[in-house]
Amino acid sequence: MKILLIGAGNMGQTYADSFIAQKVVKKENLFILEHLSEKVEQLQQKGYQQIWLTPTNEIAEMNLIILAVKPQDSHLLFDNIKNWINSSHLILSIMAGVTIDGIKKRLPTQKIVRAMPNLPAQISMGMTGFTADISVNREEIFSVQNLLNTTGKTLFFEKEEMLDAVTAVSGSGPAYIFYFMKAMMKSAMAMGFTETQSEMLVEQTFMGAVHLFNNNTFSCEEWISKVASKGGTTEAALKDFNTNLLEEKIGNGLQQALKRAIELGK
Repeated sequence: MKILLIGAGNMGQTYADSFIAQKVVKKENLFILEHLSEKVEQLQQKGYQQIWLTPTNEIAEMNLIILAVKPQDSHLLFDNIKNWINSSHLILSIMAGVTIDGIKKRLPTQKIVRAMPNLPAQISMGMTGFTADISVNREEIFSVQNLLNTTGKTLFFEKEEMLDAVTAVSGSGPAYIFYFMKAMMKSAMAMGFTETQSEMLVEQTFMGAVHLFNNNTFSCEEWISKVASKGGTTEAALKDFNTNLLEEKIGNGLQQALKRAIELGK
């Protein structure tokens, strides 16, 4: 399979590095279109040689074209590549908010896959939701999923609108975790710990909790009950969370993220 990756930003380079590291694509079959000189230098330092500064006739030979540019640059991108795209091309877009229908109106192919990755993809711990136009066959979906799986786990959705919810939950999700970690670290320092001690206490607590969850079949509620003994310290904190409707407020925040994702898609 010959792959053209358009855009060598953080996610673009993450895909390139993951594909090669896990040997799902040979280096000579991975082509990269990138116009920024600093990005080109980074790619060359990593040993990538098939780098194009502008579209070429060789695009016609590509089996898969990955669109990894910022969504606000999508119209310029479409104008630059539309003359080199044909109906046999399979397109994978990770441009947030740019719909399958929007891409189909700008490029002469129906075979579009949309994906929503998140930041941990950079360390192969990502979560990616993806969907596809009905013209994409099962074999093509499987091929794309194999590529996406090099960066973590994937979920396929029949309905494209579910990608807005994916954006709200897992796409933005790492920021929610960092927000809660920051709040715990701040509170720890207020209790007298140094910044380094606070970071270690919170970081290891999060890592340990996630590993416990992954290595057992208990639900979150069951784990909470195992930690929160009656009349104890954990129960005191949880009572305050519940009194202040923290769970409801978190849910409201995610709903606002979903609302914004839908707005951006329009």
